[in-house]
Amino acid sequence: MTDSSAATRAKFELDGRTLTVEDVVNIARRLKNVECVLSGEALERIEASRALKQELISEELPIYGVTTGFGDSAHRQISSRKTAELQRNILRFMGCGTGRISPPEVARATILLRVNCLARGNSGVRRELVELMLAFLRHDIVPLIPERGSCGASGDLVPLSYVGSALTGHGEVLYGGEVRDVKEVLEELGLEPLELEAKEGLAITNGTSFMSAYAALAVWDSMELAFVADVGTAMASEALLGNRAHFDAFIHENKPHPGQVKSAGLIRELLAGSELSKEIDQILSGNGLGDRGYRELERNIQDKYSIRCAPHVTGVLRDTLTWVKKWVETEINSSDDNPLFDATGRTVHSGGNFYGGHVVQAMDSLKIALANVADLLDRQLELLVDEKFNNGLTPNLIPRLTPDDPRAGLHHGFKGMQLACSSMVAEACRLSGPVSVHSRSTEAHNQDKVSMGSIAARDARTIVELAQNVAAIHLIAACQALDLRGPEGMSPKTRAAYGKIRERVPFLSGDRRMERDIKEVVELIRSGRIREAVLSA
Repeated sequence: MTDSSAATRAKFELDGRTLTVEDVVNIARRLKNVECVLSGEALERIEASRALKQELISEELPIYGVTTGFGDSAHRQISSRKTAELQRNILRFMGCGTGRISPPEVARATILLRVNCLARGNSGVRRELVELMLAFLRHDIVPLIPERGSCGASGDLVPLSYVGSALTGHGEVLYGGEVRDVKEVLEELGLEPLELEAKEGLAITNGTSFMSAYAALAVWDSMELAFVADVGTAMASEALLGNRAHFDAFIHENKPHPGQVKSAGLIRELLAGSELSKEIDQILSGNGLGDRGYRELERNIQDKYSIRCAPHVTGVLRDTLTWVKKWVETEINSSDDNPLFDATGRTVHSGGNFYGGHVVQAMDSLKIALANVADLLDRQLELLVDEKFNNGLTPNLIPRLTPDDPRAGLHHGFKGMQLACSSMVAEACRLSGPVSVHSRSTEAHNQDKVSMGSIAARDARTIVELAQNVAAIHLIAACQALDLRGPEGMSPKTRAAYGKIRERVPFLSGDRRMERDIKEVVELIRSGRIREAVLSA
């Protein structure tokens, strides 16, 4: 999505009410060639609330953050002559972020969500401010936003101050693949830095757009992971000569959690036609005991829990995502600002809509569900690589070698991959602890209860990335196992997933570095190409 293509872009209207997680992903990751614009109704609301703000200022009323100081300085009123400088100062003293710079997709999403908040028309800002933010999106001017510094109430003050600074011509941005001074970039594009007026610095910084950007992207990627986890379970069931009757509709309809039912149904669909993972009547075929009082079955009639109970784990992620997505979409279509100007009621309201309580609770829950799915896949990987449990496959999935082969005893296959997988799962589990209970009283005890929403959302992002890598290792190992088992026995749909992965990652014929293989499959997962291949089979 480059500026030279602007003439061909479809208009995407922001109205503060109808933005979806999918919209955020498409714009933040530049997957669709669209130009964001304000709806006509949004423009009218913005202008009406700004007019009310100017009217109230002229009456010399104390308005929080407009004609008073910030936070515990709210009892200190200033004259209207000082209001613009007050807004410049909030961007200055909040410029204390630390840590690594947020990814460009997060910065784009943050700007998008801030625009959508202001589009509700309750924040008292000028349309020029919002239109400059839209210009940043149009030209892909990406503010450099340090990840750390937000307590999640009053919103994401520190991270969002870097957006405000860029809008006013201060700081550095990523533009055209280079880090540059924002003032130079704006001049090059014929754009003027914003001169803030009353309330505008606060309106930019005092909201949940930064945490919600991470949250929206994490939700989307988690939805893809739920699908991929079920694909991985189906492939593991085949590689281990499992029992696909574990996913029979009768079982799951009698414990009808929607996510569980959906996961079981998908796995059952994926395994349809498989000659490796069999129905129970195929497993039980034979002459019975006869005159014997005991016999050893050739195949176990029950798989281990990590296979048999997979819908009870991935299904929890699916059900968690149902309400988490709803909460996040409510958040990104809200006035998460303070104070709010009611143009209809002709008054101003001070409240706490900047509090990220719903975001932190959603992300804490999502983290736990994601970590459990990562752990599930790691347990399945153990079954695949361990010769004690993999039903006749090779140790660590090395190629089949005869004892007199010169390579015999030299190769260790997926031993390192399992170690890496276990490490990442341990990290995911460590990060899954709740952040919402770690409120700290801060800012002279004015912010005496805070959400820590951005920390939870960043942790969710990290667990998503770990789980994507875990899933990639699992899928590569499953393909190796199925090559050893005989891929001709796979179902049509699992064969489609296998084929897509084999386009990027070859059979492991001997020990080699595999970090690039992992990266390739993570990209397949993240892009949805595995889903596309499976669903089209």
